[in-house]
Amino acid sequence: MTATEQVIDPRQVRKARRGELSAFLKSRRARITPAEVGLPAGPRRRTPGLRREEVAQLAGVGVTWYTWLEQGREINVSVQVLDAIARTLALDPIERAHLYRLAEVPTVPSGYAEESIPEELQGILDHLHPLPAALLSARYDVLAYNAAYAALTPGFVEGDRNVLRRVFLRPDCCNPCPAQPDHLSHMVGFLRSAYARNLHDPEWSRFVEDLCARSPRFAALWARNDVASPLGRYRMIRNLAAGDVEVVLTSMSLPTIAGAWVQIFTPADDSAWAKLRALLAMTVAERERPWQEHYERVHARVGA
Repeated sequence: MTATEQVIDPRQVRKARRGELSAFLKSRRARITPAEVGLPAGPRRRTPGLRREEVAQLAGVGVTWYTWLEQGREINVSVQVLDAIARTLALDPIERAHLYRLAEVPTVPSGYAEESIPEELQGILDHLHPLPAALLSARYDVLAYNAAYAALTPGFVEGDRNVLRRVFLRPDCCNPCPAQPDHLSHMVGFLRSAYARNLHDPEWSRFVEDLCARSPRFAALWARNDVASPLGRYRMIRNLAAGDVEVVLTSMSLPTIAGAWVQIFTPADDSAWAKLRALLAMTVAERERPWQEHYERVHARVGA
């Protein structure tokens, strides 16, 4: 070990984190008035905001337990209790995630409210045109997208707008991402990485269980326990109006929304650019017609 190297003491890190938790809870408690939560102000309030016992009462937890939590003591906390405290203190999604990290609870329940997506983000996606771009959750839910993305991958913005369900539950003939083993393995590996941070969220468990039950291909990849990150790489996008378009995928994380990331498709060569430009020049009816004709010709007969 060199003179410049330092040994990190986990106990000191934990102590510092608990100190941050104490300061954070006190500051959030101080900004809420009794009137805002339907409580009388009462006499002799020496500090602004709610008292500890009032937070405990509103959250449905013991006063002693909450006092110990705010003092940064070594106590066990659960997702359900932190949720109750977060609601009582009116924490926004970023504050809520911060509370989870400070309390050393490894998961933050999913859920992306429409209002949690900054308005300016849609403007950024729109200005990336003609490059198809979208904002995805860690579970591959499409949270926002631009017109080029909708034109190139219409199936991703329909129904529940989940990329993984579309990719693993559609046949290759009309699948936006036809069977590409490395690509599919990478997608499931990224999902596995995110899943580990959401182990106590029932929505994640139901999502994975449903895909395993409905897609043998997904179940086999999930069983491998591989992990990955959304790195840029070449992949093929199938569009029945334009043909197969090879793109380069660029991924960027978005710190303002926990777990979310921006996905951008750049045509890989001149041929791919020509196909994308031709697609974007079509009317909506022209783009939709090949898909409709395919479903009627191929899938209507088998009840798909």
